[in-house]
Amino acid sequence: MIDAINFKILCDLTTNLVGLRKGSLAYKSREQKYQVPRAVASIVARMIDETHRTTIAKELKRDRSLIYHYEKMHESNYRSFPKYREIFNQVYNAYSNLQGAKRTFVDEGQLESYLRDNGVESSEKHQTTIRVTSGRLEVDIKVSYKDFYNQLEKCKFVMTDCNYNLEII
Repeated sequence: MIDAINFKILCDLTTNLVGLRKGSLAYKSREQKYQVPRAVASIVARMIDETHRTTIAKELKRDRSLIYHYEKMHESNYRSFPKYREIFNQVYNAYSNLQGAKRTFVDEGQLESYLRDNGVESSEKHQTTIRVTSGRLEVDIKVSYKDFYNQLEKCKFVMTDCNYNLEII
């Protein structure tokens, strides 16, 4: 879920840096102006976020095996294809800076208080748990089925400027 959102952000960043229309990486065209940024976005997502190949393929409307091909060809493309190398360096640096600018937490108490201050609270009658992971820190939010969706959406909204992952237990 979060991987898909991060990959969409990466695709938008890539198309913006290259000068293509938003969403154009999912075009079925095999033109080089679409192919190179598509490969670069896939490789950057695998390298930085460790995004699953199926998630990338779904967003690009391609088969998962193409992502394996991009990974296999990355080293030789980077070494011998100047346009690929230029776009890769540009996207990798921009996305790394974007990810590095996100908020981080020192300990679980700080993460817990940040969530609580922004309206994400555990309920006394909990039936399921939302696990919020930020870096190596984890906080479990116990919620009822009735309040589950609202708390999940609050978590997503509150944590947008943070490196995080949500898991439903």
